[in-house]
Amino acid sequence: MKADKRLIVALDVPSLEKMKALVMSLGDSVNHYKVGMELFYSAGAEAISYLSSQGKAVFLDLKLHDIPNTVAQSARVLTGLGATMFNIHASGGLAMMKAAAQAVAETAQTLNVERPKLIAVTVLTSMDAAQWSGLGYTVPIASQAVNLARLAKLAGLDGVVASPQEAPLIRQECGPNFLIVTPGVRPHGSDSNDQSRVATPAGALAAGASHLVIGRPITATSDPRAAVAAILSEMEG
Repeated sequence: MKADKRLIVALDVPSLEKMKALVMSLGDSVNHYKVGMELFYSAGAEAISYLSSQGKAVFLDLKLHDIPNTVAQSARVLTGLGATMFNIHASGGLAMMKAAAQAVAETAQTLNVERPKLIAVTVLTSMDAAQWSGLGYTVPIASQAVNLARLAKLAGLDGVVASPQEAPLIRQECGPNFLIVTPGVRPHGSDSNDQSRVATPAGALAAGASHLVIGRPITATSDPRAAVAAILSEMEG
């Protein structure tokens, strides 16, 4: 897969107008965008419709986490919105993930649309060891991420969201075709911001990531298009 297909730019903006301005400024340099909670709660399905009309792939990042029936019914709704990929929380458990996967497959068939990829969040990339132990966990973050990835694959999901630091272990455990979408990617010279378990674009790819989610190192710069070009160059190298 080419670098421009593996880069997902995070549209963490508060309005449809700001999203459109950013997408227009990036033009054909970006093919894949992430719509997260901030934008979706502001603009709703219109954000996805606009991106689809521009020929862009859409990763809908809402991290569903509830009882199996609620997540399954929500997944049915999201399947019809036109996103190419969306996610749930793996910590919701095997039954919840299975219910979501079945709901997505059934709804896509009913609507006669391409089934969106369904992936599961393992451990948030903002989490560090101190925060992790403060939640009462006794296993290391990496061990838990691999365990959740294993459950996601067993449930029939297409992949997971995980930090670049856990990507090698997940790739080894889950095989070459399992998607590993990695936030917490920071080009050389960028601030970590609120991310804890990070890597450079080249480092994340070398670790086994299939897609890189990058937001502020692109969207918070004075020249987002130049930032994309620099990141793609590093990925291709």
